[in-house]
Amino acid sequence: MQLARVRGTVVASVKAAGLEGVRFLLVQPLDRRQQPKGTPLVAADALEMAGPDELVYVVGAREAAQALRETFVPVDHAVVGIVDAVEDVRGGAT
Repeated sequence: MQLARVRGTVVASVKAAGLEGVRFLLVQPLDRRQQPKGTPLVAADALEMAGPDELVYVVGAREAAQALRETFVPVDHAVVGIVDAVEDVRGGAT
């Protein structure tokens, strides 16, 4: 799992079979200090409720597709949780 921040939505008028109705989000992966890490990526919103600037966690690879209703679909990342708080045992809550 990877912490990420929702930066926007991705609109696709044509999608692969099985992805109809699936919302896609542009998310920025974060490091353990919640600073941007790497380049933004597109993730399917398995929760159907993540919004702009929310802190979420995403999964990649095969687990991403398994988070969706249709599990045999071509996705690389999926939002699978909305984070309420992060506590670093070395430095307290962030």
